[in-house]
Amino acid sequence: MKAKVKRRYRSTRRREQASETRERIIRVAHDLFVSPGYGRTTIAEVANAAGVAVETVYRAYRNKPTLLRQVWYATFRGDDGDIRLLDRPEIRAELAERERRVRALNIRDLSPEQQASYSGDWTAVQERFVDTPAEAVAAANTLIWDVMRDRGYPDDRQASMDALSVYHAKPLAGYRQTLDLRTESASTEQLREAMIRYRTLFEDLTGLREGPGEPARDRVAAIRDRADDRNAVTDSGTHTTHTAETAEPVTEAPVADDRDLAARDEERAAEKASRTAYPPR
Repeated sequence: MKAKVKRRYRSTRRREQASETRERIIRVAHDLFVSPGYGRTTIAEVANAAGVAVETVYRAYRNKPTLLRQVWYATFRGDDGDIRLLDRPEIRAELAERERRVRALNIRDLSPEQQASYSGDWTAVQERFVDTPAEAVAAANTLIWDVMRDRGYPDDRQASMDALSVYHAKPLAGYRQTLDLRTESASTEQLREAMIRYRTLFEDLTGLREGPGEPARDRVAAIRDRADDRNAVTDSGTHTTHTAETAEPVTEAPVADDRDLAARDEERAAEKASRTAYPPR
């Protein structure tokens, strides 16, 4: 007599019901964690509001911190799957599409002559900050967009910001923090911080770096000398001009005091990226 083979029990409906229960628990937990708050909410209250047994919540999520993490996933990622945001196919596809759009733009380097001109313009803006800081900050922002225009960034602001996120992500993180600044009512310290953030992006866009002890007029002269070298006479007696070639950036170490804020911006950007990619612990 042959022994009966026990078939494994499978039920699509059971799986659907379990998924619906998990979703209901997540929705209820989200509302309770918002009000009255995570600390005041118990697992028993979550279970009661979701219409399930306390054991069901523990079986699905083990403990309250894990439940909070899954609520975070569902809120910011769209589901409670344990997959990093940047590893999700839809996010990777969106980033790839953004890079494709940006590469299709005619973004080019500044010529040495343009670099020299903008270097002088920036020096003038910084000098204005002493007497009229609000006007100087507004002028600095305008100058950044002038540079972007000459480099071929699109007139559409959002498209330009997308392009900056691909080519200049670190300084863009600091620049974004200045977008809501009202210069007419900002304090001098707020204006100073905005100026530092603008300068960080400006230097990244132009390829210019201001070293300690290097007067602006010397920096401009050095750029123009390099441009003259590139326009040297060839053996045939004709001039060859490379106006679109980027001048070699000055590489001296930056002034520490003015770089502290930029460094903190990078740390905040890294922290933000970490919070986006991983759940709270």
